[in-house]
Amino acid sequence: MTRFGFLLACALATSLGAQSLTDRFKEVRGPWELQLERGEASTVRKGVEALLGREGLSINPSDYNDMHALVALRGLAARACLAEGSWEEAIAHLQKAQSAAEENLTTAEPFLAKTRVEHEVKLKEYREAIAKQTPRLKELEEAPGLSQEQIKLRQQLKIFMDEQQAAIAHSERALKDIEGILARLRQAKETTAKTAADWQTFLASEKAEMAEAGGTVPFVVGKLEQVKADDARPRQERLTYARRLQKLDPSNKDVTRLVNALLGKEEEAEPGKPKPKKKAPAKKG
Repeated sequence: MTRFGFLLACALATSLGAQSLTDRFKEVRGPWELQLERGEASTVRKGVEALLGREGLSINPSDYNDMHALVALRGLAARACLAEGSWEEAIAHLQKAQSAAEENLTTAEPFLAKTRVEHEVKLKEYREAIAKQTPRLKELEEAPGLSQEQIKLRQQLKIFMDEQQAAIAHSERALKDIEGILARLRQAKETTAKTAADWQTFLASEKAEMAEAGGTVPFVVGKLEQVKADDARPRQERLTYARRLQKLDPSNKDVTRLVNALLGKEEEAEPGKPKPKKKAPAKKG
């Protein structure tokens, strides 16, 4: 299932050759989110990193939509790494996401500022044109017995007014969109910076606790008991931490059993120790 899911995700990513990274991300995000929920973190990580490897270095930095998708992909890769216990790799992805978000905002701000000014100038022109022609249109609408030429002029003025109003609505929407885009890009910059910093702090704290516990093995043993006892937390959180412990000490069988239990897998019998067979009921004489 995991292997099939990985192949499916890669097929989805590679079949969209002519699309932008934004379109590709929209296409594969749903399946990857579902796989993360099922606990298939490694599958998602491989799929995201494969897509990043093909497309991540060829993005045009001036395309703020594709850059925003790149930030989101890095964030998804980080989530997958966290879920599989590879926290150092997750931080690397988060730092790259932070860098891309900062670059995106820095590049987009002056371009969008210029576009904003252009729309503001056009809005002024449209409104001045309407103000200039409004008295003339009003005069024609109120005048009795218009000639054919005056009727034609009145109709032309109405069409002109409608066109100016449509242009005003378009520019007003564009200005609103610009503010929305900038808000999203600023939010992405702030979120990635905070998340990267928070996980760096958390990892440093883990290293300090490990040293205090006397090494990786005793640290994992102590933390395992906490994860077992803390069954009020969501399964996904417990699975994430259990996998971290498994990554730190792969030889700890208790950790492996907990991971399998959280994934809903049946515990396999140890080699050489097959599961005992049920005794057949004794025959009645």
